[in-house]
Amino acid sequence: MLIDTHTHINFRAFKDDADKVIQNTLKQDVWMILPSSQRTTSQRAVRIAEAYPKGVYAAVGLHPVHLVQRNVKASEVQMEETKAQDWMEFETRAEEFDSSFYASLAKSSKKVVAIGECGLDSFGLPKRKSERREAKEKQKEVLREHIKLAQELDLPVIFHCRGALDSLADLLLEYKGSVRGVVHSFTGTVEQAYRFLQMGLYVGFNGIIFKDRPSLPDFSQVISSVPLDRIVVETDAPYLAVPAEVLTKAGSVPVERNEPLFVRYVAEEVARIKGITFDEIASQTTHNAKTLFNI
Repeated sequence: MLIDTHTHINFRAFKDDADKVIQNTLKQDVWMILPSSQRTTSQRAVRIAEAYPKGVYAAVGLHPVHLVQRNVKASEVQMEETKAQDWMEFETRAEEFDSSFYASLAKSSKKVVAIGECGLDSFGLPKRKSERREAKEKQKEVLREHIKLAQELDLPVIFHCRGALDSLADLLLEYKGSVRGVVHSFTGTVEQAYRFLQMGLYVGFNGIIFKDRPSLPDFSQVISSVPLDRIVVETDAPYLAVPAEVLTKAGSVPVERNEPLFVRYVAEEVARIKGITFDEIASQTTHNAKTLFNI
């Protein structure tokens, strides 16, 4: 069994076949958690999770990219130049974080197991220094509101952090280890990983670990250094598709859209790096996810 701790079946990339994808994934003993990005995807995540007796769970929250109105390009969500699908590019509307709305939504279903994804994102910020500084402070302010809500509801937080890991770690020092959660899609150094581990947080790895580029760390070194009992696996589907060569080698057809079932390839790569069996990775990361999200 595996748990994909971060997959966006509640996004429009799956609007035509969400149930088919979920049913196929559950049949192959993979459970999933659906983090959200704003009001509508949060409502959709809860609605989808409620439709299944077990194996599908939701998280509700406001992604930092939705704090301002702007156009998001395909390269921002895929981390590479790729043929854009209609779901890869979108225009965001500026949304104010309404704590009462998200609290009510979280309380409406026992399938809501976390707050998020929420956090910090240095991509797409204004170029003018004063506006850039203001945008960063706004992200931090909203993140603190998410953390406050999570603590009130006794839920973990799914942290999104792109290009701002040190800023996130510095902010979390304010809470003196009282925040439960996971740093999703971790792309930091060993030293940065240790900062979060010392706070009691988990680290989430996905298909990015297959990528080799100057802007990314040596994932072999990072994964080797993070204790197995603090790792969870994820896909971030539909984004961050597993490389074509990995799918081809496994006998699957390469696709642009990532799917939760592909979390298996992430787990296999983590097992290879750590020099242990796939069963060990599957067992421990499933235990970690169940412990963190209380499922």
